[in-house]
Amino acid sequence: MYLAIEESLKGIEAQEGGPFGCIIVKGNEVVGSGHNRVLVTNDPTAHAEVVAIRAACTHLGSFQLDGCEVYCSCEPCPMCFGALYWARPEKIFFANTRHDAAAIGFDDDFIYRQLEQKDPGLQKIPMVRVEMPEAMHVFNYWKNLPDLGLY
Repeated sequence: MYLAIEESLKGIEAQEGGPFGCIIVKGNEVVGSGHNRVLVTNDPTAHAEVVAIRAACTHLGSFQLDGCEVYCSCEPCPMCFGALYWARPEKIFFANTRHDAAAIGFDDDFIYRQLEQKDPGLQKIPMVRVEMPEAMHVFNYWKNLPDLGLY
């Protein structure tokens, strides 16, 4: 966890983004690390966890973090929570809470509330389904491929 906290400080000192860091470990080896790089990359997805996941997956040559543990300086936001679940590590540890982050101006509560909205059309940024048979044709094409061992 100390390494994740050190990583969060690196990002602040480099003026690359907010005070967040993440380390991914497999066994006794750090396989990925990252800090928030939103400001330096102009990429709203360049959160510490996403940066670390990308580094770890590249290092491991896999799109999953089998057998890995993730150490975050703060409880992951909804986007990072989803990304971590897709990466499937064994366990996630965090230091500061989302409430601690909100107290310093990083309040993700509005996103949590949007996720609870039952009608996507009533979200702050409305989501509208456009039914397209062509889209389903692509899904069916994928479903009928002989080797779907990708996921």
